[in-house]
Amino acid sequence: MWGTRIMAVGRFQVMAVLQAARALVLGVPEPLARSWGLNRAIFYAAAKRGFVAKEQPPRRVCDIKAKPVEETPEAFHLGNEMALKTKDPEGTECFTIGGKLQTVQEFARQIETRFGDSFAQAWEEALELVRQFEQKILISQHGFFSKVYKPNRDLLAAKWTAATE
Repeated sequence: MWGTRIMAVGRFQVMAVLQAARALVLGVPEPLARSWGLNRAIFYAAAKRGFVAKEQPPRRVCDIKAKPVEETPEAFHLGNEMALKTKDPEGTECFTIGGKLQTVQEFARQIETRFGDSFAQAWEEALELVRQFEQKILISQHGFFSKVYKPNRDLLAAKWTAATE
């Protein structure tokens, strides 16, 4: 076969999809949730390589529980995580990191294309997985990473890669 081979689904793509599903489950509209997913995948990849995030004043637990998603002019908070939000040239809200926009189109290019025709199935599986966890896990950066992402990342990467072949 001489067609284009779809690349493997890796941990970066798994993080992006699970983070996007997390944001959607917590009430973020789907296009912005996908931007969040790509933003967080980039953030974690940079952190893994030694990038140190600028320290932000922590939100109080009672504030997070009362309002898991909070937006101020300076920052967008999902649970106890913060990201910068802006608008793309068309005026659509999206997240930004390192001066680069994480648009829905970038999510499609960097994430969805790795799945080929199986992205919709992976997306539904991610939503189903994330919905199994209590809100207190989903609003916690550490809780999400250690209870949702880490135990499932390699299994999902292998499963989702196999579905593309």
